[in-house]
Amino acid sequence: MLVESSKRGLMAGLKTTWTLGKVIFPVTLIVALLQHTPVLPWVIKLITPLMNLIGLSGDAAIPLVLGNFLNLYAGIGAILTLDLTVKEVFIIAVMLSFSHNMLIETGVALKVGVKLWVVLAVRFGLALVSAIVINLVWQGGSETAQYGFIPVKEEQASGLVPILLDALQTALLGIFQLAIIVIPLMVMIQILKDKQWLALFSKWMAPATRALGMKENTSTTLAAGLVFGLAYGAGVMIQAVQEDGVSKKDVTIAFVFLVACHAVVEDTLIFVPLGIPVLPLLLIRLGVAIVLTLLVAMIWNRADLAKRKEATYEH
Repeated sequence: MLVESSKRGLMAGLKTTWTLGKVIFPVTLIVALLQHTPVLPWVIKLITPLMNLIGLSGDAAIPLVLGNFLNLYAGIGAILTLDLTVKEVFIIAVMLSFSHNMLIETGVALKVGVKLWVVLAVRFGLALVSAIVINLVWQGGSETAQYGFIPVKEEQASGLVPILLDALQTALLGIFQLAIIVIPLMVMIQILKDKQWLALFSKWMAPATRALGMKENTSTTLAAGLVFGLAYGAGVMIQAVQEDGVSKKDVTIAFVFLVACHAVVEDTLIFVPLGIPVLPLLLIRLGVAIVLTLLVAMIWNRADLAKRKEATYEH
């Protein structure tokens, strides 16, 4: 029984790694190459005038662009090279917690069946609105940020062949990192499913899932994204959507919640070295996710009710 479950989980893990790898590999390769071209500096120059509107200096464009094009680690690496105030670092941290790794995580959302405009509107919208609100509400934080840990800056590759090899290595490492997380995760999920423990967990999660306006069969999707994040939890989410018969409405509502608040442990702890208060960061993400999800679910339910009434009148 255990061997059969492990085999099925392994096959599901390999299939998921292949599916996501087709998104992650080319995106990582292209962005790694773009870092050695004038494209990223041009994008940074383009958005610099917008920075002052949200209480940030022009330099803040660097971590925001890198964090969105690449991932949180790239964004944080850029922050550590800049002299910024505590308030600026906190605003960037909140923005990047909502909007990061856009190319890969948007690709994952599309695989599950969420519309592109929903992902972009929610993630960029939350990042901008939160920055404006924090800038207006918080009057303190003008002291220079003290970073707890500054990594050794690696020497950048130069020359066509070293740049290409460096980009290929980055892309392949991305796939490898995904595989070593996704495959064991899928094996574990398959064993939990076959032992009926996942059904029990779904039942336990049901009240929270229902309270957010979704059916209880969405709970596996929700838990995977909340704990493992959109990229690493994607395997479980894709499988759950296919096998649990999660509706397009529920998967969209789940993703609205998850784009605002996913990988809550990792994505919160990652900001600790920046010397900013991380508890408010977590509470902002969680609070915004709950309010936004309830709002979307309410609007969607009202629209469905109006359609049903219209259909009844026509008949």
